[in-house]
Parts: sequence; C-alpha cells; structure tokens
Amino acid sequence: MTDTPDSPFSGSYAGARDRFRAACGAAGIPVKSYENPRRGPEGEALAMDAAWFGPQDASRALVTISATHGAEGFCGSAVQLDWIARRGRSLQGGDLAVLHLHALNPHGFAWLRRVNEDGVDLNRNFVDFAAPLPANPGYDELHAALLPASLDPSALAAAEAVIEAYRVRHGQRALEMAVSSGQYTQPAGLFYGGAAPAWSRRAVEAVLTDFGLVRRRVVAVVDIHTGLGPFGYGEIICDHPAGSAETLRGRRWYGASMTEPALGTSTSVAKYGLLDYGWQRALGPAVTFVTLEFGTYPVEDMFRQLRLDHILHRDGAPDWGSPETQAAKATLKRHFFPDTAEWRSMVLARGREVLGQAEDGLRGEP
Repeated sequence: MTDTPDSPFSGSYAGARDRFRAACGAAGIPVKSYENPRRGPEGEALAMDAAWFGPQDASRALVTISATHGAEGFCGSAVQLDWIARRGRSLQGGDLAVLHLHALNPHGFAWLRRVNEDGVDLNRNFVDFAAPLPANPGYDELHAALLPASLDPSALAAAEAVIEAYRVRHGQRALEMAVSSGQYTQPAGLFYGGAAPAWSRRAVEAVLTDFGLVRRRVVAVVDIHTGLGPFGYGEIICDHPAGSAETLRGRRWYGASMTEPALGTSTSVAKYGLLDYGWQRALGPAVTFVTLEFGTYPVEDMFRQLRLDHILHRDGAPDWGSPETQAAKATLKRHFFPDTAEWRSMVLARGREVLGQAEDGLRGEP
C-alpha cells in the first residue's frame, strides 16, 4: 500500500526522502539539504530537505512542514509529494511561492520516534532558554508512574493507579495538560522540551534566513501532524493569541473548522514551546501558522505507545534488528500512520483542501 508509483505514501524515512528529492528533481527544483549529525538505524544519512517552488521574489509564501514529530512524517511527506505531483510545475510567474520542508525531525522519522536525537520534543523546544523555563509540577508528580522502572505487572498496576488517582482528583483535561503540555525537568521523560535549542530548531532558523522569509509580506505555514482526533479527520489548529490579527486571518482562510486550544475548542491542549511560537517571534504579524492534525486512534493508545517507546530507548538505542524492537516500532508506526486505503484517501483529500485554502487565502490578501 506504500512505496508504489501511484501512491505518495512511503514506508520508511529513507524511501520518503528519496522520493521527495526525485520529485523535486523531476520538477526542475533544486533541493537544499540541512544535514543532521546522526545516522538512521540502517546507517543512512539524515537531513531536512527544503525545496522552493515559484518566483524567488514572491511576497506571499506557503510553507509546509513534515515530521516535526518524527514518526508522524509518513503523512506529511505524502501530502507534500502529492502537492508536487499536482502543482509542482504550475507556480510560474505571479506573486506566490511554496516552500516544502521535508522531515524537520529526520532522526525521529527514521527511528520511528516522536522525539529527536536527544529525546527532545521539538514542539516544546521553542522557548526562551535564557529565561526561567516553564514549570509543570503535574508532570513531575506523574513522571515515575508514566515511565516505571519495572514492567513487572504489579509495578505497572501500581503506576496506573497513580495516574488514575491524578485523573480522579483533577480531571481528564488536567491530566492531559500535566502529561503533554511540556516539561523541562526530566530529560528522559515524555514531552521534554530540552535544555537548549535543538538541531531542528537551528535548522528552522537557518531556513528563515536562507529563503528570505523575513522579507515576505505574508506567510502561511501548515505543519502536518497525526495522532489526535477522529480517525482520518484533518483538524486545523491555530495557536496564535485569540482574537489576534493572525488568528482572524486564519479564520478568513480556513473558515469555521479552524480550532483554538486557547479557547478549548481543539482536541489539543495548550502547550509550551511550540514550533508556532518560533515562527511567530521571527516573522511577527506577517505569519499565520496552523497545525493540520490528522486523527488516528484513541489518545490513550498514543500515550501508551509513547511511554513504551521511551522505556525501550531508556538505556540508549535498542537492537534495531531484534523481533521485540521491530514489533514495538511497528505498533507505534501504526498509531501515527494507519496505512489503510480509507485513511490515506481522507488524508490526501483534506491535505489538498487545506493547502488550496492557504494558497487562495494568500492570493486574496491585500
């Protein structure tokens, strides 16, 4: 169902990267690669690849991003490849360009992890590390239960009891906030934001300069994710301040389906250190940044898979060839990439719709 000529979906990071570069080459578009210092599980090179379609001097730019959360990259890569196949030769003249950033977190994509090479969640890394870091006492309280030292059934039962007690005392939303909003005290923990700007953050900052995005009059960013929400549905999530000009612009472009975590209308809770915030700081009111989040399976399943993956990597890289590792990775991959015909068709249809809305919105800006 993947890696076939008529499908933009790939079955591995290496396959996705090869196909992205080949598609750009066939369209006559050069690719600028930002090389990651680590290697993949098969020794393969890792990189974020960037390709600019359209006039170099365009004042309006659409930016798409895949694999901010590594293993979620199968979906984003397919949406980008689908756009190139349909539209890659059509942006001649005019005042609109499209920049595809393929595999922002290539290490996580290759190793089937949500985090990067340092165990950092990139979508919690865009904080000011010179200032006091956000506190998350709820996570600190739950850390030992979320990642128990032993997988003995009695130890797991005790850990689950601690988590359930927190849920009963504070509610489901508060539990999700404690677990996933971001934490900066437990480097081996879930949703760790890091202690310094990660490699991918530095790569994004280089892209802003290399492609002159700070010079553009208006920029739309669509960061493609999977894992939250109803199966196959692509939710448009906006984390700009409620009522801001950037949020109102997003509402004009994407309509009433756009949700806002700050208002409690999204499947996502509010978070610290989002990639959005880095773009907002760099480009100011010129940018409207949204996350396109494709639903898969229940959020409880996601948390379970992430906990097991952190435990698997707790002592360093696992034996990639072992049946146990392969089984665990296949289960995690399936959560973020349900490779079924139904899910793939829903992703492509919504991806085309949202990128089309962004293009039309950019063209319509005064």
